[in-house]
Amino acid sequence: MPGAVLDIEQHLLLLELEPPFGVRDVQLARRRMAKRWHPDIAPAGRQFEHERHLKAINEAADQLVRLAETSRGGKVSRNAVKVSAAAARQAREEAGRRAYEAEQRAREQAADRAKNDPFGSRVPDHSVVHRYARCLSYPEWGVGTVEGIYFTGDSEVGQDVQQWARVKFSHGIRTVPAGSMKFVDFSKPDPASERVERFMTAAQRAMAEGEYELAAKRLVYARDAEPKNVGVLRLMTLAFWQASNLEAAARAARDWARVDGERPAAHRFAARIYEDMGAIDLAEEAASRAAERGPNDPSAWERVGRLRLALLDRERSLQALERALELGANGEVSDLVKQALALEPRGGVATRECSPRGKRSSRA
Repeated sequence: MPGAVLDIEQHLLLLELEPPFGVRDVQLARRRMAKRWHPDIAPAGRQFEHERHLKAINEAADQLVRLAETSRGGKVSRNAVKVSAAAARQAREEAGRRAYEAEQRAREQAADRAKNDPFGSRVPDHSVVHRYARCLSYPEWGVGTVEGIYFTGDSEVGQDVQQWARVKFSHGIRTVPAGSMKFVDFSKPDPASERVERFMTAAQRAMAEGEYELAAKRLVYARDAEPKNVGVLRLMTLAFWQASNLEAAARAARDWARVDGERPAAHRFAARIYEDMGAIDLAEEAASRAAERGPNDPSAWERVGRLRLALLDRERSLQALERALELGANGEVSDLVKQALALEPRGGVATRECSPRGKRSSRA
């Protein structure tokens, strides 16, 4: 493929030539245009303009001659001109798109440097004692190399003096408050409990700021450090749920239930997540497990009855709702009971009690 697409349409405009055309047509057009644009006949002060225009005419004529010589019958048809013009327009559009994307990337890189590396062109104000450190606010960045310590503010004019660390991480240079850095001693192992504490603290901070996706990513690191940490699994389930990533929240709830399945909390969360996903059958199973592990919780039995009611399971729904009423549930449960009683009974004993044949067999 050539580096540039031949734009026949523009060349024809320069030569004032109409398709179809052959070699002889191009030569005649070149001579005609040369008489008009030769620098020797240019008005005063326009010699340079004529020289540039004549050069463009000669280049266009050379390309059209080569094209005509290789065309069938020595003629370039009108359709070939249309195809070439369409290809040229498409090439220009693609070149414009790439140039725009390159400009956007350059702007993003400049904005990133201005935000995260404001001291890139400045000599450090303080020498670095400890070379390797990690940022406590963003533990997922890992260990970085401290490039220098910088100061901003002037105490003489009443400004607070702040200390900054310029650190090179794997994903780029970041400038963070020096107080948020914890220097790393590679001679000592990094206990898993410390990693969990770092990521848990950072995740709680992210959740307080409403950044639930970031919190969930940090909690994945904490989970990898201690896969059976109940606190991590519980917070990770909540973070994924708040981030509307229901599938990941369901997986986290299942992992939590495997570790702490004897308590109702994990099953209760799983029931709510499954219900949000629309998986009512799975939600009913999880809610039933939560009610079995917390039998004195009226809200747990109410949830079980409501989910069974959604599954049109009249008898089992009534059993759960009656249990909730016995434990002191509020008046909403009575409305659910009325809805369950309005359902069609599923054969069996209830059908025989309501049919005359059932009464006769009973008397017999």
